[in-house]
Amino acid sequence: MERANAWKSYGKKDLKKLEDLCEGYKEYLFLGKTEREGTKYIVEQAKKAGYISLEEAVAAKKKLKTGDKIYAVNMKKTVALFQIGKEPLEKGMNILGAHLDSPRLDVKQNPLYEKNDLAYLDTHYYGGIKKYQWVTLPLAIHGVVAKTDGTVMDVVIGEEENDPVFCVTDILIHLAQDQMAKTAAKAVEGENLDLLIASRPFKIEKSKSEKDEKDKKDKKEENVKQTVLQLLKEKYDMSEEDFMSAELEIVPAGKPRDMGIDRSMILAYGQDDKVCAYTSLVAMLNQKQTRLTKTACTLLVDKEEIGSVGATGMQSKFFENTVAEILALTGDDSPLTLRRCLANSSMLSSDVSAGYDPLYSSCFEDKNASFLGRGMVFNKFTGARGKSGSNDANAEYIGRIRGILEKENVYYQTAELGKVDMGGGGTIAYILSLYGMEVIDCGVAVLNMHAPWEVTSKADIFETEKGYEVFLREA
Repeated sequence: MERANAWKSYGKKDLKKLEDLCEGYKEYLFLGKTEREGTKYIVEQAKKAGYISLEEAVAAKKKLKTGDKIYAVNMKKTVALFQIGKEPLEKGMNILGAHLDSPRLDVKQNPLYEKNDLAYLDTHYYGGIKKYQWVTLPLAIHGVVAKTDGTVMDVVIGEEENDPVFCVTDILIHLAQDQMAKTAAKAVEGENLDLLIASRPFKIEKSKSEKDEKDKKDKKEENVKQTVLQLLKEKYDMSEEDFMSAELEIVPAGKPRDMGIDRSMILAYGQDDKVCAYTSLVAMLNQKQTRLTKTACTLLVDKEEIGSVGATGMQSKFFENTVAEILALTGDDSPLTLRRCLANSSMLSSDVSAGYDPLYSSCFEDKNASFLGRGMVFNKFTGARGKSGSNDANAEYIGRIRGILEKENVYYQTAELGKVDMGGGGTIAYILSLYGMEVIDCGVAVLNMHAPWEVTSKADIFETEKGYEVFLREA
């Protein structure tokens, strides 16, 4: 049952397509480090491919027909793409579903403080991380600041060549005796993941009045903080209180890089799950207008790393409401048709899997692990230990998917997320399965998953995109 390595099958044309795809992917990784940035990039690409917004279609009372392309956005963090097929929507859709969020540090609402002539931003980590991995790295700030007058400013600091970067500090090894005696989970505490952002005191002009002298004395206590506030005012017209309505995310600074002397891999932040989001997007945009039998849908959501909760997570009603709007534009707004559409759909929950790492082989059961270079990965179930919290795909559905992929010579493999009692994880699969549709987890094997820098194989990215294209067209 050992799967073949996809690299061995490629000719020059395949390698050219592979490299072109991966160069586009690296661009997306750099430009879409946050959910908002990812959504903006996806919408731009969709518009170039002829998609129109759902709002535009509704306003024009557009009657949808075969080949029409529609996109919908939810709070600038979630996006759904639809291409109408030949069959009525009541017969179901072929759906790819990935997520745009990745583990990171978030800036708190009252974050700015100074201690001993150093200024910091207080943070709260988002998603499952090993906290010790986030210290002493060059970090960037991405996000938005919403002001009381309704203006929203984009913030990106740390990505341009001449930008400053930031970091979370760590204790030097010479004084780390107590730290080194702790478990890895406790070596760096969550409240110590604060971002060092400045050390230069604000220069206060001399003044003779008592009031100014008092102001000067007060400011002396937090002169470095005043420097930060002055710079924020000059660059963003931002006050300290504007942090209350800001969404600022701390992510690793820098561009994705080819990895390995053979350039066979990619090292980058956020590949869980942007690798599946991008391959799903490309597969969707590559569909021919006249070839689809069933309507194709690509759904890219937020908040998966914290349980798919909230208005922009998969547990929200955004997807269901959007499908209802699409149905209405086809001339059928029956609630029963909506239920039948969702129940008759087929889905690949496009999420990454744990790549086998020989250095940590004790965590894997190698007969049921995913390996870099062997193609897209199917996880019949995820969850933890006794399949807790898992969708468990039907055998018939897996057999149908296998037949589609093998007909098109797509390399694929099957896996579980490590040894049974070692841990586990989840995806959005179980949420969509509640509608009664067929769902299976499927994505790319990743090394260093949830670390600041993750590793994927270019061959797996290439095969996954091919597999997603075939699924949308043939499932």
